Amino acid sequence: MMRKRQRAGTRVAVLVLSAAMLSGCAEMNLFGHYAKRATSEPPPANASAAATYKIGKPYQIKGVWYYPQEDFDYDETGIASWYGPDFHGKLTANGEVFDQNAVSAAHKTLPMPSVVRVTNLENGRSLVVRVNDRGPFAHGRVIDMSRRSAQLLGFEGQGTARVRVEIMAEESRVLAGKLAPSGGPQEPAIVAAPRGSVTAESLPPPGSSEPSRPIVASAAKVDTSAQRSAAAVEATERKLASQEVSSVPVHSTGIYVQAGSFSRHDNALRLSARLSAVGRPNVEQVSVKGKTWYRVRFGPMTNVDEADRLLESVIAAGQQDARVIVD
Repeated sequence: MMRKRQRAGTRVAVLVLSAAMLSGCAEMNLFGHYAKRATSEPPPANASAAATYKIGKPYQIKGVWYYPQEDFDYDETGIASWYGPDFHGKLTANGEVFDQNAVSAAHKTLPMPSVVRVTNLENGRSLVVRVNDRGPFAHGRVIDMSRRSAQLLGFEGQGTARVRVEIMAEESRVLAGKLAPSGGPQEPAIVAAPRGSVTAESLPPPGSSEPSRPIVASAAKVDTSAQRSAAAVEATERKLASQEVSSVPVHSTGIYVQAGSFSRHDNALRLSARLSAVGRPNVEQVSVKGKTWYRVRFGPMTNVDEADRLLESVIAAGQQDARVIVD
């Protein structure tokens, strides 16, 4: 009797576990390579690698909320890391198959795919990559590069690098247009709704003997527009496939932990005082697009490890949005 109950309990546990796994599939795919840590089996060889244009809904990882959105002005500095062998051949967050030998990257909030230029601020190497996954979710990392991307940027061996990440707006729009042919993303974007246009045409007076004629779009114009669009897509994909590394001038940079940024000086001073137990933050006044901000920062740090340790302390003190920046 005891054995029967054990077998029955085992069957129930298996059924419950199977149901939980099925219900979690969609959520796991959202989190990209973070979620893939939960499984060691790659997708079947014939798994669909068809990419889709995906912005995604807000999501939470390790107590931190992320808000994906279109941002064609995105330009940020920080620390890059890379990922490869553990995820090679597995699905990315937008349905592609991850190839560690291709040039790609994971980002927490940019649409997938997006095209970004990543510049290693330590050696001046610069590379155009395709964002097709979500991550990195380690504190203090701004982007996670594929292994090949890290090799080309020259930081595979050291594991991390100070980088600048700039979205390439035109190329990103081209990919969005290709993968969302209906004219909009598959999921609602956090942007203003576009305005349609109305064309007015004078009508003949009542009783006119001239029959109405249908307005036919010029086939030549349509063909030309399609050709331009196809050429733009081809040029973007050619640029991504080239794995071409350019060299740009860079200046010396420092690593900082930014605990917060405020439009009011007194708010910055209050946070600085509250974090005095963690260290000695500075309150700096800066102007961004004509607006004055007061940043609460620690640093510069000696290295990434020191910045990581301090960042954890600042987060533990209640500043979940604190981040590592390079300046």
